[in-house]
Amino acid sequence: MSARVVVVGSTNLDLVVTTPQLPKPGETVLGENFRTVPGGKGANQAVAAARAGAACDFVGAVGDDDFGGQLRASLVGSGVDVRGLRTVPGASGVALIAVDRAAENFIVVAPGANAALTDLDADDRATITGADVLLLQLEVPLPTVVRAADWARAGGTTVVLNAAPAAPLPAELLDLVDVLVVNEHEAAIVAGVFADEPAELLDALLELVPRVVLTLGARGAAYADRRGLRLSIPAPVVEAVDTTAAGDAFTGAFAVGWAERGGALNEDTVTASLRWACAAGAACAQRPGASTALPERAAIDALHDATYRGTP
Repeated sequence: MSARVVVVGSTNLDLVVTTPQLPKPGETVLGENFRTVPGGKGANQAVAAARAGAACDFVGAVGDDDFGGQLRASLVGSGVDVRGLRTVPGASGVALIAVDRAAENFIVVAPGANAALTDLDADDRATITGADVLLLQLEVPLPTVVRAADWARAGGTTVVLNAAPAAPLPAELLDLVDVLVVNEHEAAIVAGVFADEPAELLDALLELVPRVVLTLGARGAAYADRRGLRLSIPAPVVEAVDTTAAGDAFTGAFAVGWAERGGALNEDTVTASLRWACAAGAACAQRPGASTALPERAAIDALHDATYRGTP
């Protein structure tokens, strides 16, 4: 079945510099290449979902500056429906990103117009309740995230929360989450438990939400739910160039895979969705940039089949 995904989230223009090594506090290092790339976790996940084959709507805000026009055009060019994208007075969101030769990065975000996404309306509600999956992150005001999740729950739309940037979350939001997607750092902050083993993080997070996907970078992903299902999915082996948007590629593809399989809770559905998501993240890491690196469905399928075909 064709998936319908809606993203309520952020859009930023990424200002990216490559450098031999990431600077330490107080240190200045000489960078190499500089580029501007449309990004933002919300917009990235919307583009990822659209390129993975979903009909995707985006609800967000850009400023009335030149960056805002670039960000809107980028979403449209990737096949994302932007009827829910507002233009507000002031600056668009910006992310300052440094990437080293080992493909590690640090990111500093200035929210700009994203902070103005506080006015979800009846049209947004209809979009959310008409989708299979609502994708949320934490780069827009938290009350907006909660409101969108509440509408999704009331309308029978699956709520997938990527808790990034990580923060302790209120019970009113956690109670509305169907699937939580986090990396190990984010998991520790959300759960309030700093553990060495993924299993410990999963146990702690299951006290908060019914299903958890824990992304492990080059090691793949782990899954656990309150019904007792536990899975460990290895990632395709690739040469990583830039991991900036790999998590967004994973999350967008997971939402599409989950929706296309009807959101069933059985082991086969979860395994297939996670393998496809791991392939998307790995394919993204092979290219530089954020939204520009997000893979098309054919690339995801090719890497998925090369890695997992014949695997039970």
